[in-house]
Amino acid sequence: MKPGSAPHLSPHVHRVTKYDPADRDAHDYYVGSEDVHSDHGPVEAAYLEAVTAFAREAGVTHLTIREPALAGVIGFGVEPPIDGHGLAGLFPPDLTGYHDGARVPLAVGLELVRAMLRDNGAWCRLEAEDRFFVHVGYDQYVYIGSALPCPHAVALTHRRGLFAEPIGRSPYDPELDGDDHLRRPADATFWAELDALLSERGAVVLEEGYVANASRWHRIVPGGVGAVRARLAPRARLLVWPDLSPEVDAALADLPDEGLSEVVWQAPQGHLAGVYVCETDYPALPAMLAGAVAVLILSCYEGEETPLMAAALPDPDGVLRARWRI
Repeated sequence: MKPGSAPHLSPHVHRVTKYDPADRDAHDYYVGSEDVHSDHGPVEAAYLEAVTAFAREAGVTHLTIREPALAGVIGFGVEPPIDGHGLAGLFPPDLTGYHDGARVPLAVGLELVRAMLRDNGAWCRLEAEDRFFVHVGYDQYVYIGSALPCPHAVALTHRRGLFAEPIGRSPYDPELDGDDHLRRPADATFWAELDALLSERGAVVLEEGYVANASRWHRIVPGGVGAVRARLAPRARLLVWPDLSPEVDAALADLPDEGLSEVVWQAPQGHLAGVYVCETDYPALPAMLAGAVAVLILSCYEGEETPLMAAALPDPDGVLRARWRI
């Protein structure tokens, strides 16, 4: 189980769990008998009541979604992700509104916490400016920070059978992510450079990372930038790749003998789709890509692929607030 966190000067932070602190060893690891699974019942309800109590005592009615993600190729939760990632009913099927910086009512934030407790597949940090945050970790660990001490919420948490332990900082504090954030905004200069690149190359592929572990793909030709820009999700990470190759069979034959790759292909109607594959998936690719008119294959290993350009969408006021990592 994940222990607490390193000392840090921060607002009031509590680790809220069902694990009795008396059952922790000298390294702060839980060694008791509590199950790491969500009960999808009264214990889960107690977690949600605790989050609600802290938020209300902090005067918070809305939360901002930060660093939203979907389940990746490799999962680390104890329960398998579900179809829809736990977001069905909260957001439309295309996940409009589930993006970095989206402001949602507390009730929606609580449903996101529920989805994370259940390992449904969605994950995000939830914040209220500098006043409040909720971070959900593995194994039913929840970290709540507030600018206020929230003694009534602490007492309620204990009455509900959970433990609210004061700690120095959340292990999901964004300051612990490192300093390798994507700093370039997709501003006027970026789009002008993309237009110049299109004039030189004739076409490129734009990867729109609207949430972590998921992308939308756009093939852009000269004169097509404006239409694509209008459809991009707020604060999306933008990576520009070379154009797809019409030599589909040759590209598939050149896949590595082993390892993870992303295959992006264009259907006859022009739509682009992508899928992660490894060597065990290769036999199914010809059928999956039947009718594909072009393909792009990207390695998923750090340092093996470098985009032609990279940036993140700034907010309407021109400020880059997204914390995408390079």
